[in-house]
Amino acid sequence: MSPESTKLEAETRKEIDKKLEAAGWVVQDKNRINLFETLGVAVREMDTDTGPADYMLFVNGEACGIIEAKREGAALGSVAEQSQRYATSDLKYIQRSAANDQPLPFLYEATNQEIRFRDERDPYPRSRFIFHFHRPETLKNWLEEGNTLRLKFPKN
Repeated sequence: MSPESTKLEAETRKEIDKKLEAAGWVVQDKNRINLFETLGVAVREMDTDTGPADYMLFVNGEACGIIEAKREGAALGSVAEQSQRYATSDLKYIQRSAANDQPLPFLYEATNQEIRFRDERDPYPRSRFIFHFHRPETLKNWLEEGNTLRLKFPKN
């Protein structure tokens, strides 16, 4: 990829915003939060005690995921630790509920070209490429089910 075709992280985030909106999320700035505007809210630059997460995902007003955004051309495999750090961080201005005192389960790393996803509730969580962000209804269903697909497999 040539340097001329590489987008900056800010440009990439505009495209990520569009992809989130296409998946049914309402994207908000951290200074104008209404976590109950709709089922799924993605808050940009959400403050945590370890720094701002690029996006924090809320379903029914409860934090449930992180998206770490990187500029076009960035290798996403090495970004997983960063999204994991935010998933275990305390929120600065919003109280986490007692039920949501666990690390956030749904972690994404994304550029404008690629999206990686992992469910931290899996026995051996690992990122995999996906075609689009999951819909808020999908994450809500997964949270209500409790067990992940991999936890449902019989153990040998």
